[in-house]
Amino acid sequence: MSILAFILFGLVIGLLARAIMPGRQSMGLVATALVGMAGSLIGGLIGNLISGDSIAHLRGAGIIGSILGTLFLLFLMGYAGRHRRALT
Repeated sequence: MSILAFILFGLVIGLLARAIMPGRQSMGLVATALVGMAGSLIGGLIGNLISGDSIAHLRGAGIIGSILGTLFLLFLMGYAGRHRRALT
């Protein structure tokens, strides 16, 4: 997969995950794309460990795994943000 396609895929996955995740995530398109790309890598690596398939193949389960990985990252970011604000 080319770099540009991966960035676009990360942006789409990040936007989908932000639409699914309840609450307000205040981040721009670049941060959304970065979170989507990182979540896609996490979801792809976990899917690769389970199925033994290549991480580069685009399948429906890989897209779902990418969204779940991004939702997990958004949850962690929200959790860390709430605790950081509570401490200050």
